[in-house]
Amino acid sequence: MKKLKDLSIILVFLTLLLSACATEQPTGEIADRLINVVTTTSMIADAVQNIGGERVVVTNLMGPGVDPHLYKASEGDVSRMANADVIFYNGLGLEAQMAEVFNQMRGQKATVAIAENVDESVLLEDEEYVGAPDPHIWFDVSLWMVAMEAIRDTLIELDPQSQDYYQQNTDAYLAQLGELHTYMIDQANRVPEHQRVLITAHDAFQYFGEAYGYTVRGLQGISTESEAGTADIRELAEFIVNQDIRAIFIETSVPDRSILAVQAAVQARNHEVSIGGELFSDALGSPGTQAGTYIGMLQYNIDTIVSALLGEP
Repeated sequence: MKKLKDLSIILVFLTLLLSACATEQPTGEIADRLINVVTTTSMIADAVQNIGGERVVVTNLMGPGVDPHLYKASEGDVSRMANADVIFYNGLGLEAQMAEVFNQMRGQKATVAIAENVDESVLLEDEEYVGAPDPHIWFDVSLWMVAMEAIRDTLIELDPQSQDYYQQNTDAYLAQLGELHTYMIDQANRVPEHQRVLITAHDAFQYFGEAYGYTVRGLQGISTESEAGTADIRELAEFIVNQDIRAIFIETSVPDRSILAVQAAVQARNHEVSIGGELFSDALGSPGTQAGTYIGMLQYNIDTIVSALLGEP
């Protein structure tokens, strides 16, 4: 009941704010000023900055370590979105707690779910919820490249005078992503095929597994809304022992207690499995670090996975 009450308050605030902002938006041509962009996740913020370049000012709502599955918009977030020229979010149910806010925003301003630019035929499904797509498309670089087109096209529609600029930026960024995709494949293939098993706290890495040839098991499902139970931990521990898996991984945006419980359950079966490292799943790292950009984050993840599975120092 409290969740419904909180959502109602936010939506009433949003309705009033949108009405007020209708007269407060900048009146000049958008070509004569910076485009005010709001993004939900740090992966999207990084992409918009690469494509929008000097023509955008980006406000990101979810910082390092934030879980987008559980994130709820504050009144401050609603105000930022209401005053934006465009809102970019992932979609496909990733920002589940913000769905009603996006619905209210739609029709008032450009509100773009970039992951929904990817053809439905290549989306993976949540095995637990039939028909629900897996939203973590950024772990397949080739799919993330398709999502970039939605950002480019939206900025061109808002600011057609800078079309060539956005296209050049997009071409340059896609070239970098193409090189990243090749690097991911080369690194992933260093691990012998029978050892290519990635175990993490939740099913964020299914696209990674599909693209780069790994079996992926998550203790929780695609969303982190539900806690893993004792039976889930026991089942995963038995899988690790039977497959003689060397390492399992923590995620920066998910509490580590569940993976540590799996490790303890494995040890109780007289089998050793190490914590192979901390992977970035639903958010980038801190600005200024390797994982603070999308490209750096993917490189960090694949290097960490490969080194742990190969037993490298």
